[in-house]
Amino acid sequence: MATRTAGLSTEELEGIRDSLAAGRKPKVVFTESAGQIAGQVGQVVALTDPAVSEEWVVVRFGRDELPFSPADLGIAPRVPAGRRAAEPKVEAVEPAPPAEPEFKLDQPVPAPRPEPVTESEVEAKPARRAAKAAKVAKPKAAPGLTVTLAYAEGEWTVGATQGSKALAKPYVIKPAEALKMVALIDVPGVHEAVEQIVSAERAEAEQQAERLRSELAEIEARLAELRDAG
Repeated sequence: MATRTAGLSTEELEGIRDSLAAGRKPKVVFTESAGQIAGQVGQVVALTDPAVSEEWVVVRFGRDELPFSPADLGIAPRVPAGRRAAEPKVEAVEPAPPAEPEFKLDQPVPAPRPEPVTESEVEAKPARRAAKAAKVAKPKAAPGLTVTLAYAEGEWTVGATQGSKALAKPYVIKPAEALKMVALIDVPGVHEAVEQIVSAERAEAEQQAERLRSELAEIEARLAELRDAG
């Protein structure tokens, strides 16, 4: 049986898609680009998204289901039913040399009849393809989101980052807003620490206001004296 090298055409892929929709598993033959399994026959069991990977035709070969590129496959030739019945069963008789794995590029394929293969006979190339397909299908984890509430030099600031990207640069907020944000966090000691900072700032502001009122009273008294003198 000659091995096809052209790969599956667009029309053939559409025919395979229709067969799968009808519940059938069309047979395909591996081309030379598939490696040492060229000439072997498998069954298409699924078509995945060609935008995700170039190997999007899933083929059952023996006990394995592996993804291949359309260029690695061709439509298996049809064998007339009468011919299969007429062919005598030939038992392979090998000469005396030691038996070796019968995976040869020029070995003829007797009939489109898939036979089970062991894991040791599976080519490393399809195994790498399956691993690559599984790696592509694995969802990528989203980067972490960090919101920071900070107090420094008498000011409260809030900032946000996602991974290494700054979503919001630190900006100043009011102490009351800081208390509201901390109230949402049920962590012992954090709310008390914020209240102490706000209380200390309030006390300092009240003392400064008292000093300013005292200075203003003195200035107004001095101004009144000057007006009386004039």
